[in-house]
Amino acid sequence: MSELSDQAIAQHTRHWIEEAVIGLNLCPFAKSVYQKGLVRVVVSQARHLDGFLDELDRELILLRDTPASEIETTLLVHPKLFPDFEMFNDFLNVVDDVLQEHELEGEIQVAPFHPKFQFEGTEPTDISNATNWAPYPTLHLLREASIEQVIQAGADPEAIVDRNVALLQQMGTEGWSKFSIKFATKE
Repeated sequence: MSELSDQAIAQHTRHWIEEAVIGLNLCPFAKSVYQKGLVRVVVSQARHLDGFLDELDRELILLRDTPASEIETTLLVHPKLFPDFEMFNDFLNVVDDVLQEHELEGEIQVAPFHPKFQFEGTEPTDISNATNWAPYPTLHLLREASIEQVIQAGADPEAIVDRNVALLQQMGTEGWSKFSIKFATKE
């Protein structure tokens, strides 16, 4: 398989946002932010974890120092560094350390997405995991203040999770596989 360009990887990621995240309404807040062009998608080609951590540092600082009216959220995507979900999941501990190092706890949080994402206590094929399946390993950098605004406006995060799980269970693995072809990572 030939290597995909950063542009193709970003395009696949945006297509996933449009088809799954917005199309299935997995995140009811994503549509307006995405349509306003406030979602930054950054593709990393770092060859090692140190390089990827440098990019994470830069993106966290950029998000911290840029008004939400210019960049609301960032998706940091790496197509090759984390083929194994367990390795990616373990890396999230390092991400937490980076947030502490930059004193960004309570200001920015990171949500993980991976093609083989698996919640603790579930089987790899459990359809509820699909809420966090993405074409590539991705760190979603979110502003805590934005999340708080949405919650204060009446959003119930638990109800959103319950709705998503019910929707995915209704779709089933077969329904998801037919749907997910729409954002498959083919060039």
